[in-house]
Amino acid sequence: MVSLVLDHVGVTLGRRAVVHDVSAAFGAGTLAGIVGPNGAGKSTLARAMLALVPARGSVRVDGVDAAAMPRGELARRIAYVPQGQTLHWPLTVERLVGLGRLPHLAPMSRISDADAAAIERAMARADVLELRGRIATELSGGERARVLFARALAVEAPALIADEPLASLDPGHQIDVMELLRAEAAGGGLVIAVLHDLTLAARYCDRLLLIDEGRIVADGTPAEVLTAERLRAVYGIDARVETGGEWPTITTFGRARA
Repeated sequence: MVSLVLDHVGVTLGRRAVVHDVSAAFGAGTLAGIVGPNGAGKSTLARAMLALVPARGSVRVDGVDAAAMPRGELARRIAYVPQGQTLHWPLTVERLVGLGRLPHLAPMSRISDADAAAIERAMARADVLELRGRIATELSGGERARVLFARALAVEAPALIADEPLASLDPGHQIDVMELLRAEAAGGGLVIAVLHDLTLAARYCDRLLLIDEGRIVADGTPAEVLTAERLRAVYGIDARVETGGEWPTITTFGRARA
């Protein structure tokens, strides 16, 4: 079990306040989506959860202040899939996924049998076993996304934060990634994902946080958060939201007119 609690978190980058007074609590077995327009502060908030940017307030992981936690311990508690899929090293997929075990290794130590088993499990869960000998820099966008997800799974952390994991993927591969995130949460993990596709967020997420100008505008189930009125106010679009099915469906008509 894992808990992640944000208490009045704020972030200022340079002279610009990017995140304002955000409080929220997350628990195991949840897929939570952070949604909002470009520049709303979604990615900065995700990085604050990982103590990657200085923040006011507090972020507590299982009751411990994340900023005071040793980096290795925090990395063992929360795996991270960063924004972007650029790979710079011509490593095999198996070796790249193996980097996920670094938080568990002592300096100059070698991969143990337990580490090798964790790498194998991660590749199986992300469906990249058949790619293990391929050079990661030569993979397609969809393959890279699954491999980077496998690297995060190899940590075997109880929580995972993914920053825009669907970027640059076609619709089929977007669904593949969302299925992976959903499966991780269904297995008891805490998954928090920064997302732009509201339809996929509504379909797969248990909970959505709608962020605008660094503040939480709404926090709840997709049906509670994604109303036509909020989409107009936050995104400036006219849309119809239908809630009669298994998840809300959104039809956009264009920019809202004054």
